[in-house]
Amino acid sequence: MDKTYQPHAIETSWYQTWESENYFAPQGAGDAYTIMIPPPNVTGSLHMGHGFNNAIMDALIRFRRMQGRNTLWQPGTDHAGIATQMLVERQLEATGQNRHDLGREKFLEKIWEWKDQSGGNISRQIRRLGSSVDWSRERFTMDDGLSEAVKEAFVRLHEDGLIYRGKRLVNWDTKLHTAISDLEVENHDEKGFLWNLKYPLADGAKTAEGNDYLIVATTRPETMLGDAAVAVNPEDERYKALIGKFVELPLVGRRIPIIADDYCDPEFGTGCVKITPAHDFNDYEVGKRHNLPLLNIFDKNAAVLPACQVFNLDGTLNESIDGKIPAEFAGLDRFEARKQIVAAFDAAGLLVSVDDHGLKVPKGDRSGTIIEPWLTDQWYVSTKPLAEPAIAAVEDGRIAFVPKQYENMYFSWMRDIQDWCISRQLWWGHRIPAWYDESGKVYVGRDEAEVRAKHNLGPDVALQQDNDVLDTWFSSGLWTFSTLGWPQQTEFLKKFHSTDVLVTGFDIIFFWVARMIMLTMHLVKNEDGTPQVPFKTVYVHGLVRDGQGQKMSKSKGNVLDPLDIIDGIDLETLVQKRTSGLMQPKLAKKIEKQTRDEFADGIASYGTDALRFTFCSLASTGRDIKFDMGRVEGYRNFCNKIWNAARYVLDKGEDCGQNGEAYELSLADRWIISQLQRTEAEVTRQLDQFRFDLAAQALYEFIWNQYCDWYLELSKPVLWDENSPIERQRGTRRTLVRVLEVALRLAHPFMPFITEEIWQRLAPLAGIEGKTIMLQPWPVANETRIDEAAESDIEWLKTLMMGTRNIRAEMNIGPGKPLAVFVKNASAEDQRRLTENDALLKKLAKLESITVLAAGADAPLSATALVGEMEVLVPMAGLIDKGAELARLDKEIARLQGEVQRVGGKLSNAAFVDKAPAEVIDKERAKLAEAEQALGKLAEQHARISSL
Repeated sequence: MDKTYQPHAIETSWYQTWESENYFAPQGAGDAYTIMIPPPNVTGSLHMGHGFNNAIMDALIRFRRMQGRNTLWQPGTDHAGIATQMLVERQLEATGQNRHDLGREKFLEKIWEWKDQSGGNISRQIRRLGSSVDWSRERFTMDDGLSEAVKEAFVRLHEDGLIYRGKRLVNWDTKLHTAISDLEVENHDEKGFLWNLKYPLADGAKTAEGNDYLIVATTRPETMLGDAAVAVNPEDERYKALIGKFVELPLVGRRIPIIADDYCDPEFGTGCVKITPAHDFNDYEVGKRHNLPLLNIFDKNAAVLPACQVFNLDGTLNESIDGKIPAEFAGLDRFEARKQIVAAFDAAGLLVSVDDHGLKVPKGDRSGTIIEPWLTDQWYVSTKPLAEPAIAAVEDGRIAFVPKQYENMYFSWMRDIQDWCISRQLWWGHRIPAWYDESGKVYVGRDEAEVRAKHNLGPDVALQQDNDVLDTWFSSGLWTFSTLGWPQQTEFLKKFHSTDVLVTGFDIIFFWVARMIMLTMHLVKNEDGTPQVPFKTVYVHGLVRDGQGQKMSKSKGNVLDPLDIIDGIDLETLVQKRTSGLMQPKLAKKIEKQTRDEFADGIASYGTDALRFTFCSLASTGRDIKFDMGRVEGYRNFCNKIWNAARYVLDKGEDCGQNGEAYELSLADRWIISQLQRTEAEVTRQLDQFRFDLAAQALYEFIWNQYCDWYLELSKPVLWDENSPIERQRGTRRTLVRVLEVALRLAHPFMPFITEEIWQRLAPLAGIEGKTIMLQPWPVANETRIDEAAESDIEWLKTLMMGTRNIRAEMNIGPGKPLAVFVKNASAEDQRRLTENDALLKKLAKLESITVLAAGADAPLSATALVGEMEVLVPMAGLIDKGAELARLDKEIARLQGEVQRVGGKLSNAAFVDKAPAEVIDKERAKLAEAEQALGKLAEQHARISSL
């Protein structure tokens, strides 16, 4: 092995080997175990969320693979309808073209060309993370097979009465020219205005105050052109007499009624609310209750067939609404129209005031443009019938959320679910399988031939397919079964569905998780006709935030690319990467400065294993994680520790009794084997419970502290002592090799590359045959090998050695200077341990002698360490600085006093004593007694030294 651990030297080559040897494919003899990768957007690149998500999934899949399960980790990418179309349209704009210049077919050819050339970038990056997905089964949501599944799902849902076409209010993106779902709208808090406008009363009516007008307040004055009513609260005494009367809508001259509705808050503003049903979601509901007309003020361009429209709404006002929109506003952009309408109100003496007002402004999450509610014909899924069985599946435990608290988020949304608008006015995506005749009648089918045959339509009947495509989330909602060959009953579908675990962030529980459950349970059935669930467990992880807990975003300049951490990046490239594309010079300068301040030397190369272990160590129960580069550095040091330990073991591991030679296990051998059993059980238990952080912690503690720091040191006196029996040496060599080999298997799901590299060299010494560690059996704890006596003896030895080392460090005594040690108050058990381990203690603690003092005898002025009730005394003649020793004792006494106060406080707290288990209380009481006893001994020592 190389002297220095260099992750680049091993990672790429090992991944290529794994993939070329098809190790990632299902091959276990046990029960199936399936994870479906949340398909990243084909336009995307790796971000920290992907890195975190993939580290968790790969840990699970490697863990179950080693347990012998028949594992499938299904990879793939999503066609990302809006994002991909935007990207290719921007490329066209750079050449002075747009998609309409090309036409639909040529434009889609351009997208496929881009996908073939650049769309595999995300897959290459996932490989760099070491993700052991079965690449031979990689899918794309626009693949032929998945496209057939989408059409089949649409047709079946339509036949079951769960998909319909209707005219309803939608969120319209005026930049992308498409409807988007509520979940794709982001509400931004912004400063705006509230315009207070006078609406004259008709027919001589007056308010209770004698006014011949009502005052309405609005944040969108331009929508008044489409007002259908003014609403007041039915219990508002100020306006009861006006209910049923009319106002004259200014600028338009249309009479609109005054209606009563509980939607109005009498305490807000004047208590009068303008109702524009075609341009506000709340107003739309009021309009339905009162049968108000829907007056659309915005422009639309229709295609040849009236029922198959291509909308191009860009926020421009209509030329007319029933011929009554003033000509001076026709064709204006909505915000220009706002200015002119406000000016017209002001000129007519109808503008009362303009007040500052905080707004929640809805914007498209992709385009960033302000969303307009707009009335159009769209395709919808009727979700309430689908939601009921999906809710029941979580309630009865067929699907479990981990952590369980996310069930409440799921239930909250599902129990108040709205119908899902699934049509998008895009060209890239799954085109809706519906056709229209010249009268506008719609026919749904898998293809035009099926439509004609089913409805007996001859070739003389002209049909045109719907121009819209389906919401991307519709196809990804079929992901768990469409990727396995549905609607055909393939062997993969039968074997690997339902899947076992979905690993996802909480932010797409509504977008994706809930929709997958609804669609799967309706479309996929067991042999007995009962619905299948898409997955048995939903593991929800938090978001990856920066070290200060802020969300990572380009505008904040705190985004980290996991590949930069894996491969390293110099400062100038990092600055350029973080500031590229920023249009605001001030923001770019700010981000450049903070980048230079934080990463003065760029980012070092830490390798994949260190980053993955960091992610796993932070993966606690669903909470957001603060990503700290210091932890990555710490786990890179952990990799170095393992590498150096392996070099020592490989050097000492020959003749380790693998061929039947006699061997003898030392106390240290029995101890580390016992600790290994406990670690095997703990890591397995925590992985079973999705506590990756606790599994990583147990593994780290064992490898770093127990194996590397202690056992390797305890092995040296056996191996270096020429007088040590060959059987004893053989037993230690055997233990060195076998324990490290098992530890590598335990660590493999977290750190696949370094464990594979070392295992390949270590396995022959351990007598193990196999081509790869990833197909070796998962370690299973053997309780019969837990040796509590050995554990107790080693803990006693460790305490004694640490005590003498602490004295050396605090008293500034060189590590090579032999010490004469006295022990006081040694029990029979202490004396047995001293006798049996005399040579070991003298070697490792650098002791010249160990003298057991008789009862009542004392040693010269000494520094003191405690091992239980036994005192370890190191005479300080010629070594000690009296003042320094008293300061050391003062520090330790203060520490113990704090411990006594802390534990005593817990035990005097009635709430703690009443609620804590009896064994916990007993443990705390024993801890208090031990601290009080130690405190007494140190006080005696302090008094003795002070009197000298």
